[in-house]
Amino acid sequence: MALDPRRRTAFFAAFVGLAMLGLGYAAVPLYRLFCVATGLNGTTQRSANGETPGALEGKTVQIRFDANHSPYLPWAFKPEIALQTVTIGARNMAFFTATNNSTRAITGTATYNVTPVSAGLYFTKIQCFCFTQQTLQPGETVRMPVIFYVDPKILKDPETNDIAEITLSYTFYPVDETKKAG
Repeated sequence: MALDPRRRTAFFAAFVGLAMLGLGYAAVPLYRLFCVATGLNGTTQRSANGETPGALEGKTVQIRFDANHSPYLPWAFKPEIALQTVTIGARNMAFFTATNNSTRAITGTATYNVTPVSAGLYFTKIQCFCFTQQTLQPGETVRMPVIFYVDPKILKDPETNDIAEITLSYTFYPVDETKKAG
């Protein structure tokens, strides 16, 4: 038994509408996966097993560390050392400090990227405070580590083989911006 043309059109329109709704919900996670896979917009890589490819003696790059925070987050946030020279392929560690300057506990989350953006494909984090939310008590100061390496493949890519400095930038935001911290 065949459907009449009006019902077939209605079912088709409903199917297309549901498919578009599903794609709308999937767009953000799919975009994130694409950025991680390609390093688009300075998205860094994340190490699955914590292993490094091994140091390339004599091959170094400078890493500049940048720290920012939302005006709604009353924290002081900064790198302990603003510039490090690291060996490509070696495991490296940097520390950031954050202080909650408010009179109540506040939870923050950090976003991050690297510049130049083409270096994102080769900058890999093994461990980072940015992978989880951070809760600081009133007046509390914490040291937050990031363990990373720069993949030696950066030297084989014609777009990145002459990069002398990479900036790793973090911006902290309150988890719930509707509660203006104070």
